[in-house]
Amino acid sequence: MSADGPLRLVQVGAGAMGRAWLATIAANPDTELVGLVDLDLDLAAAALAEAPEGLASGDVVLGTDVVEVARAAGATAVVDVTVPAAHHAVTTAALLAGLDVLGEKPVTDTLPQALSLVAATQLTGRRFVVSQSRRYVHGAFQLRAAARVLGAKGTLAVDFFKAPHFGGFREAMPQPLLVDMAIHQLDLARFVLDADPVAVYAESFNPPWSWYAGDANAVATFEMSDGSRFVYSGSWCAPGAETSWNGQWRLSAERGTATWDGEGEAVTTAVEPVEVEAVEDPGRELAGSLAAFVAGMRGAPVMCEVADNVHSLAMVEAAVRSAESGQRVRIADLLEEAWATALAEERDNEVRAVLAGWPSAREGLARSR
Repeated sequence: MSADGPLRLVQVGAGAMGRAWLATIAANPDTELVGLVDLDLDLAAAALAEAPEGLASGDVVLGTDVVEVARAAGATAVVDVTVPAAHHAVTTAALLAGLDVLGEKPVTDTLPQALSLVAATQLTGRRFVVSQSRRYVHGAFQLRAAARVLGAKGTLAVDFFKAPHFGGFREAMPQPLLVDMAIHQLDLARFVLDADPVAVYAESFNPPWSWYAGDANAVATFEMSDGSRFVYSGSWCAPGAETSWNGQWRLSAERGTATWDGEGEAVTTAVEPVEVEAVEDPGRELAGSLAAFVAGMRGAPVMCEVADNVHSLAMVEAAVRSAESGQRVRIADLLEEAWATALAEERDNEVRAVLAGWPSAREGLARSR
């Protein structure tokens, strides 16, 4: 990729979310769609035909294999918008073919597969960035800026209360809220505090009026590496007075408090004069995520690379385990267990050798951060 040329992208996935990404790519002058991959070629062709002007071009290569399409199209990077169960296979193939990847959250279906992908980036020297798109909201960046000047952090809390009727697989999941939605707020907590999780105690339950088969409500308290606590309280069956999709936030710190409603501007109330750094608008959600990825490919620092994002996925898995066991779960224990599983399950000998060379899961992740 040249310093001023567009990033040549192959997108994998042409469903509803794939179409949103096609529109995002079309709106970014620094990117060019050169390939579209889906197991259903008719679906891919239809998505391309209905895409914004400029993408419905005969120059876009269609196919069912990401590596073959990328080579035929002369792509530089891949945008993976497949279902979570396909993330590991698609991303591994792209990385081993010398392609950088921007992938939809979650990083993979499981923590061991996520560690496998970290090892694959270390083996290949390619980047895999997870699109935690809800970080890319101006108010979230303002809340983080406030956290940096308010001194020692005590408690960061978020309330997330929505009542969506999705139908389909979400309403049949055992843990729909924690597994399918909470990662957005858990990842935002790491972003705001600039800290990683240490341990969690969580409870989940399903109110009697819930239209979900699994637990639609959860409360979780995380111990963070800076000594603070992050408290998540949420529901997906909470009709009336709903919060934004980003939740409603409050940070209590040494020199004051910062609040954010999840949509507008963050508000800082300090007990002594503080200067909160003004932050630029990062771009909204998918657009911000894509712009940051392009900047990273040109040499800028990038958030949410896989070795960092593993800690957000670990928060989800630890909360689920705690809720189901009734026990406090240490993140370090979860990571070590996942590392052992990753070594046992890894099919690529070179990736397995990288995993085997880690002194521990945490030290292996630190090599990429």
